Amino acid sequence: MYWEVIALALILLFCLNYTGRISANRFVADNEVYFRKLKESDWDFYVKAKYGDTVNPDFLFNKRIQKGLIAIVVILCFFISNLTYITVLFSVLGGYLIFRMDYSDLKKYYKRHLNEIDAMLPHYLKGLEILIQHYTVPVALGKSIEDAPAIFREGLQEMVNQINEGDDTINPYMNFAKTYPVRDSMRMMRLLYRLSLGRQEHKQEQLLTFSRTISNLQQKAREIKYKNRLDKMESKTMQMLIATGLGVMILLVFAVLQMMNL
Repeated sequence: MYWEVIALALILLFCLNYTGRISANRFVADNEVYFRKLKESDWDFYVKAKYGDTVNPDFLFNKRIQKGLIAIVVILCFFISNLTYITVLFSVLGGYLIFRMDYSDLKKYYKRHLNEIDAMLPHYLKGLEILIQHYTVPVALGKSIEDAPAIFREGLQEMVNQINEGDDTINPYMNFAKTYPVRDSMRMMRLLYRLSLGRQEHKQEQLLTFSRTISNLQQKAREIKYKNRLDKMESKTMQMLIATGLGVMILLVFAVLQMMNL
């Protein structure tokens, strides 16, 4: 009887959602202001790091909310005959864990591709350097958006819009660095801002300084990449040595036991 009640509750829930009597999409949309408080500060960055500008971070966040709510309802169905504060709390906790799963997966993706993603900004700025030789920094930024890595395009457009609206402070550059917290992003944006303030007659000298700094950051990224690769190889070698050592020890123990039994 217990499982029949659960099955009936799940079927009823599916039918109500299918016919539109209840809608997870509508419920999330109506309470979007409240659900946004659950949004992680770096969620948009992680989404863009994996999908570029092909996926809307808010759309994926709403999907996470829906999955979490559905998980809460489904877990409650399993405790429908014994609803208590503990079971309700357990259901909410289960729904929250489901909600956090996508964020954790994106964070793991970022960590696996950390060096690759972190190297994108210095590489982009190195290409931007050529445009800055012929244009002002804001104009060069605008012309570079189309060829920029997909992860940065939306942020670059926002930065250019803020500058074109008359904001000549460092804020547009810092906002970009906060939106894309890759390695040394704050430092690189400060360098770019200083370059935008420079006088035309000193432009070549400032470009050389900018170029050297970006090249050093690229070299630093390569060194970290090689170091991580070397550490990974050393870790695998150590694991193989430990496994081999344990295997030899086990064989020796068996040999000693056999000799004792003779």
